[in-house]
Amino acid sequence: MEQPERQSFEPAGAGALLLATTGAAAGAGALFGWLFGNAAVGTLTGVIVGIPAGVFAVYRRYRGYFS
Repeated sequence: MEQPERQSFEPAGAGALLLATTGAAAGAGALFGWLFGNAAVGTLTGVIVGIPAGVFAVYRRYRGYFS
């Protein structure tokens, strides 16, 4: 029986995914904040939501490495 190939962990790729997800959430938050009259609060809210979302995205991408 063949063993499935283990996924390689790329720290730079994980960091890029984390930054991209957090940045996308911050951008979306800034857009919503701008629409409702306060882009700074929207950006802050986007970052607060984006950090856990980025961690989850990295976990989903590299979950095979940790098992």
